[in-house]
Amino acid sequence: MAVAEMPLTGLSLALTEEHEMIRRAAREFAENEIAPIAAHHDETGEFPSTTIKKMGALGLMGIEIPEDYGGAGMDTIAYVLAMEEISKVDASHGTIMSVNNSLVCHGLYKYGTEAQKQKHLRAVASGEQVGAYSLTEPMSGSDAGTMKSRAIRAGDHYVINGRKSWVTSAPVADIIVLFTMTAPEVKHKGITAFIIETDRPGFSRAKTEPKLGIRASATSEIVFDNYRCPVENRLGEEGEGFKIAMTVLDAGRIGIASQALGIAEAAYDASVSYMKQREAFGQKIGEFQGMQFKIADMKTRIEASRLLIYNAALAKMRGKTTGERYTLEASMAKLYASETAMFCAHQAVQIHGGLGYSKELPVERYFRDAKITEIYEGTSEIQRMVIARQELGLR
Repeated sequence: MAVAEMPLTGLSLALTEEHEMIRRAAREFAENEIAPIAAHHDETGEFPSTTIKKMGALGLMGIEIPEDYGGAGMDTIAYVLAMEEISKVDASHGTIMSVNNSLVCHGLYKYGTEAQKQKHLRAVASGEQVGAYSLTEPMSGSDAGTMKSRAIRAGDHYVINGRKSWVTSAPVADIIVLFTMTAPEVKHKGITAFIIETDRPGFSRAKTEPKLGIRASATSEIVFDNYRCPVENRLGEEGEGFKIAMTVLDAGRIGIASQALGIAEAAYDASVSYMKQREAFGQKIGEFQGMQFKIADMKTRIEASRLLIYNAALAKMRGKTTGERYTLEASMAKLYASETAMFCAHQAVQIHGGLGYSKELPVERYFRDAKITEIYEGTSEIQRMVIARQELGLR
């Protein structure tokens, strides 16, 4: 479904009928299908395969991918609206959705060959398969140039060895976009990207991470032991991996910012509702000025985050025409929205008092889920470095 033309200049944004439609669809799905199971999956850590398949059928796993490749054919604004609604109910589903849309589908669509798009993108964008993205290693996080995994060309294959960590959706992924070294002597300039089919010999899944939050989003290490990857599964050219990884992360940061906004809104809504009902010292706690200040700060940060996210989404959409990167806009949105999620979740726990600390309410889950948004796809410290370097011309 193609989205109607909309203004892409300035800060003005008029949502189209299609935008409102996908927002409603995502909200109804989240409330009807995800809300009843969210607490169970958080408690058990069980991957929500059934609801993820349904999300694929609704077009939520490849929102910006053209229909010809199995996606919904919508734009970035539609994506952030849907991400916000899903994450408002459960951040774990939001994480799975974000990785599939931003890190896998976007990368395959932007850098994949036609054959790769037909074979892999269509299956992932439609939700038929689950995709993952693997950059981090046990001793290599933000400094990707120090990774130890290797891919060595051997005729029409690459032989890959090494261990990767913190791979979201790895325990269930059918394909993984992998970044590994083909020329370690030139550090980050020697990184190459590959499409890994997880049913091939030499691939295995290792330790599953016992996470603080987003527990239903399966995360594990992966191991390559003489894994033979066909040359036709290389994504881009040799040495282009770091550029691909960073470009894809720009898109991913918009997704995580939208997830963070959803968490913040959930915490805010719970707080407003509780403050209207809870009484202390003969009056509703919402009548106390100190509590009102918390609501004012939460609401202001939420709306500022929303504008930063929309601005980043519009920059990405403009970039499709101009070819310009939207790194600055994406980093600002991700930085501010993630810190807003943590701020709002913290305030929500405080407002709810003992109940906020109890698993009887989802407020403590919002708190646990919010923290990761300040860490993955570039920590808040990395975002500040990116923003400053952009502004100082140190790119």
